[in-house]
Amino acid sequence: MLRSAWTPGPADAHGHVLVSVTEFTADHLWDMPRIYRAGTRLTRLWPTLEGAVGHWLWLEPLRRRSGSVSLWESDQAMRNFVKLPVHLQIMRAFRDRGSLRSTTWTADDPELSDTWRQASEFLRQ
Repeated sequence: MLRSAWTPGPADAHGHVLVSVTEFTADHLWDMPRIYRAGTRLTRLWPTLEGAVGHWLWLEPLRRRSGSVSLWESDQAMRNFVKLPVHLQIMRAFRDRGSLRSTTWTADDPELSDTWRQASEFLRQ
């Protein structure tokens, strides 16, 4: 699994946070470059997203899998991101090109290494 560097957001990483893990499995390998570009386009927004603590993107290109592990100040902050026009555009473009799986949980003062380990356990299922 390839993983990006941690991309911090403007929100504080201390205290109670929401962790979100997403996994998209594309139906076809040839969609992977477009999916990767779409994810990196969202990454450029990260420093300006209210309530975003930070995230990693991850990729398993030969297994046609990709996704993110993101931390948010609140459930509402994550929902605001999900409703952004650029995010909605990406989701519409790929919704019929694979399957999506996700989970969330809350954590208090999370250690990033522990968060990644827990996300990895979900992604191995």
